[in-house]
Amino acid sequence: MTADNAKWFKVAFQVRGSVVPAVFPRVLLCSGLGFLISLSQYLGYSLPEDIFADVTNNVAYNLVLGLLLVFRTNTANDRYWEGRKSWGGMIVNILNLGRKIRSSVAETEAVDTQNKAAALRLLAAFAVATKLHLRDNGVNSELEPLLNQSQYLELKEAKNKPLKIAVWIGDYLKQQQISDRLRMDELISMNTSVDNMVEAMIACDRILKTPMPIAYAIYLKRLLLIYCFVLPLQLVHDLGWWTTVIVALISFILLGIEEIGNQIEDPFGGDSNDLPLDDLCTTTVKNLEELGVR
Repeated sequence: MTADNAKWFKVAFQVRGSVVPAVFPRVLLCSGLGFLISLSQYLGYSLPEDIFADVTNNVAYNLVLGLLLVFRTNTANDRYWEGRKSWGGMIVNILNLGRKIRSSVAETEAVDTQNKAAALRLLAAFAVATKLHLRDNGVNSELEPLLNQSQYLELKEAKNKPLKIAVWIGDYLKQQQISDRLRMDELISMNTSVDNMVEAMIACDRILKTPMPIAYAIYLKRLLLIYCFVLPLQLVHDLGWWTTVIVALISFILLGIEEIGNQIEDPFGGDSNDLPLDDLCTTTVKNLEELGVR
């Protein structure tokens, strides 16, 4: 077996990061119902097959269920990739702004170098604060080495922490222009990068605070339950004891697709299927350190 094939099978049977832990109780419920119905059939208690065949074999029902599942996963996937693109744009603007500050802001005194380093740390703090904001976490030790003591205490009281950091960055840039360490055209260019950073943060916030309509989620879950609960009643006449296995397989497929949409709908959490925001922030901090953050 080649390395690629071995990797393929390893991923196929991997449990970590899959939806198996989430859907297993639901699949167990459906397969358990299938077992009870098979047992009832074996003991001589059965219902007419035609009563339930209309539900599972109905083209309109299956079409509606299929379209809802496709729409659910496509919508969740769009939210996931929009979140990733927003984060990518934010990081691009952070690094470009850091590069401009490093190369364009003049240093005439020793304190200028210290202020420049502090400004670059603020850029790193913006990325970390955005991650914490999206996860509804407060100011923690991740931000402490990137801020001075007064900033750290003031940020704890701020409602929108990334926006507060953006204001500090803007104040720094304006002060450099007033002190003739930065030209007006350079200030405008840098402020545009700050605007883009805030816009990306707001885009992520919009994704987070615009959940899937609850009525749609309820309707899809009800259709899935009806299908999975009626399916063994229709299959038991032909499959007997195999009904349990087939119902478990079909319910795993349908419920798994729905659960994938649930997990990637909010891409900013800390689960395996969410965006790797911790790694993205760590990389951003390291990149800014290479620009001169000390």
